[in-house]
Amino acid sequence: MKKQFFLTLLVAGMFSAATAQSTKQTASGVSFGIRAGLNLQNINGRDLFDNKLENKLVPRLQAGVVANIPLADEFYLQPGVLYSGKGAKEKGTDNNVAINYVEVPVTFLFKPLLGTGHLLLGVGPYVGYALSGKVTEPDGDTRKILFENEVTAAQYVTDPYLRRLDAGANLLFGYELSSKLSFQLNAQLGLTKINPTIQGASENNLALRNTGYGLSLGYRF
Repeated sequence: MKKQFFLTLLVAGMFSAATAQSTKQTASGVSFGIRAGLNLQNINGRDLFDNKLENKLVPRLQAGVVANIPLADEFYLQPGVLYSGKGAKEKGTDNNVAINYVEVPVTFLFKPLLGTGHLLLGVGPYVGYALSGKVTEPDGDTRKILFENEVTAAQYVTDPYLRRLDAGANLLFGYELSSKLSFQLNAQLGLTKINPTIQGASENNLALRNTGYGLSLGYRF
């Protein structure tokens, strides 16, 4: 309950920070914006027996604030702070995995003029920190995800464990209208393993990574 309250305050605070900048851009040309959307998330990789995971996509929310920092004509650096929900539906069990992250993307953005607005093309890294997570079973029972970088084999088979840190790459394609309202398609590829190391099992093939696709709506102040 406390973590859900924290998440609500976090998102509200990010939107409030963006709104505080809405009256004007800074003298340097930096502008701020808000962004929210629906992502289709998955956890890909291989299990302990080197079998490829075939989990199902699940819908998750992403929302937060971004800054647009001019680098050169039509080129920008766009850092952000987002709440990002991730997870998957496990193959064979239909257990629903939900992980709540605070995510910091840094996007190199190309914004050429196209019609009355601007085309948006971007690529860059992101880093995420897991705040909480849970596994919901088909019968409605839930298990809290625990976060450790290293666990014993007994711990791993008893409770769901993940690492807190996630990192990877973002790609985006979109369009910003003259009204500063924008639409964006994005793809995200996790490059680091989110599963912990299992003690005494250095040769195991376990590798879990976040992946996702999404559609979001933004507004630049």
